[in-house]
Amino acid sequence: MKTIVKWLARIVGALALVAAIGFAWIEWASARALHRPYPVRAEQLGALSAEARADAPRRARILGCLDCHGEGLRGRRVFDIPGVAAIYAPNLTLLAGERTDQQLAQALRQGVAPDGRGLRVMPSRRFARLSDEEAAQMIAYIRSLPKGGAPTPPDEIRFQGRLGVVLGEFELEPDAIPRYLAKMPVDLGPGHAEARHLAATVCAECHGADLHGGVVEGDVKTPDLAIVGAYDLGAFTRLMRTGVGITGRDLGVMASTARDDFSVLTDEEIASLHAYLRARANHDAPP
Repeated sequence: MKTIVKWLARIVGALALVAAIGFAWIEWASARALHRPYPVRAEQLGALSAEARADAPRRARILGCLDCHGEGLRGRRVFDIPGVAAIYAPNLTLLAGERTDQQLAQALRQGVAPDGRGLRVMPSRRFARLSDEEAAQMIAYIRSLPKGGAPTPPDEIRFQGRLGVVLGEFELEPDAIPRYLAKMPVDLGPGHAEARHLAATVCAECHGADLHGGVVEGDVKTPDLAIVGAYDLGAFTRLMRTGVGITGRDLGVMASTARDDFSVLTDEEIASLHAYLRARANHDAPP
């Protein structure tokens, strides 16, 4: 009996050692992946017109900057999932004082921090589609805001999150950008160019890089925007301003996004977007 107990103790000890080595390896491998340096290119920031500068607060809201960084861009916790991670969008009013325009633009459109590491959660894959003027517009807006608030805590990547990093389940922005840029929504000519750009930089956040549908959170799936083919302009305008769908039902995430962000779209922008998405629906429809 003592021999059996002794062997069981040895087995338990060996398993504990293996587990400790496994935990240590996951910690090391995930840290290596999260701090891998990425190259950056010099950003060409467009000249900013007075009109674009004045429109910057509205454009930042449409792009969803305030959804993550909060009103005034003073930072907030984006999510906190037990066992996975606590992620914070930084206080940009404080961060701007520590960053050059180049560094801010590289974070925005390349997803790379000044120390070379790839950013996570920051939607640089979508912002990589912004024009030079739009990038300059967002940087000017950040710098125009009064400094205030406190620095946000550092992100906390917990064991399940680190395991996900090692297994390739969580993608850093610099790795995602090339694939995202290759899946632009269909080009339907110069008459729809502005609306296509709006869809590619805004609607793509939830509906996928090419607007064929995506996953917002967990198993919540968004539809292919060919669905807009069923909306006339009045119904689409109501959708974009209130998040109420063609059946009269409040559409959850779309409802909150419409009320918080899309409500500042102009009537002309909504009509242009509707025309593009209707044309796209007809273009993709089977013969």
